[in-house]
Amino acid sequence: MASVNKVILVGNCGRDPEIRYLPSGQAVANVSIATSSRRKDKNTGESIEDTQWHRVTFYDRLAEIAGEYLKKGRPAYIEGRLKYGKYTDQAGIEKNTVDIIATELQLLGGREGMGGPSEGEDGGQRRAAPAARPSAPAPARTAPAARPASGFDDMDDDIPF
Repeated sequence: MASVNKVILVGNCGRDPEIRYLPSGQAVANVSIATSSRRKDKNTGESIEDTQWHRVTFYDRLAEIAGEYLKKGRPAYIEGRLKYGKYTDQAGIEKNTVDIIATELQLLGGREGMGGPSEGEDGGQRRAAPAARPSAPAPARTAPAARPASGFDDMDDDIPF
């Protein structure tokens, strides 16, 4: 039976990425992503915002891209997988961790960071077009050229396909 371990986050970067390099030369970037949801309190009717923080780890070229373009407060779309771990803190108490190992990144919002291609953990190149691109100005229209009479002269020539 097949299994799936997939996470999709759309949230804001909580801090600038921390980039380090392993002895093998592999880049690793860590960042916190905040996701928020709103709900109404049943008793008071107040709107309550619930913010969750997610630890995200990027590897290889994707780590370098994240380090260059992700900045605190910047919205991002991230795909990845969950990874659970344990460690023992200084007081000897065992703690559990949940990390998201990112496999895809799309920068959202404006083009202030110039979002570019992203790359999966396996090194395969994936094009991740930025979700919002400023639209280019429409080309200036000139006077229509003389056309043969076909019965379609009154139709708009800006057909989208």
